[in-house]
Amino acid sequence: MRAHDVQIKWERRPSSPAAAHLRYAVAGVLESLDSPPSEVHILVTDDQRIRELNRQYRQIDEATDVLSFPDGDELPDGRILLGQLVISRDMARVQADRAGHGEIRELEELTVHGVLHLMGYDHAQDHGEMDELELKLRRDVLR
Repeated sequence: MRAHDVQIKWERRPSSPAAAHLRYAVAGVLESLDSPPSEVHILVTDDQRIRELNRQYRQIDEATDVLSFPDGDELPDGRILLGQLVISRDMARVQADRAGHGEIRELEELTVHGVLHLMGYDHAQDHGEMDELELKLRRDVLR
């Protein structure tokens, strides 16, 4: 594997098993898409905080599951800072219940979705390309 770095911050009680799964999901997506060595930051927060960020950056006053903030700067060591993901753990729990799988699986799926956005994919404009790729990556990358 290439030297990808994933930094994760939990605003509430951390879940170390989930952190390992998120790192694995990021690395798997980046490897599958032949990304150069990269860095991704993930903030796992609650509905209140993600709602504030959604309102501030997208002018949408409601909670969402994941926000992506692309960057693209080259770091001093040559890696690319792809950007930051913000994931609502509250929303992940609700969506996991609806989907009939666990919270960690939902966090992984939101991570895959967010990383694709960091890499420039946009399901709102690509006529299904991102959705197809996301489903493929879920099958191929997630445990």
